[in-house]
Amino acid sequence: MEKKKCPQCKNLILITSPTCLYCGRPNKFITKEYVNKKWNKDNNKNVFDYIILNKYLVFILFLIFTIAIIIFN
Repeated sequence: MEKKKCPQCKNLILITSPTCLYCGRPNKFITKEYVNKKWNKDNNKNVFDYIILNKYLVFILFLIFTIAIIIFN
């Protein structure tokens, strides 16, 4: 296994390790793309489902409200 020196604490760490074991510095430069790739796989799906569910709920409540107004007038 290949090792490299940590730029912060100068200890040897594996190239494949995500962080330095000694100081905790990330081994790879963490970008927004990296975070989105790792963590937002199903979060986007849940957000869209939540928005669509709310739209249907508001539509149904509006429909019931208008029907009630028509019936009681």
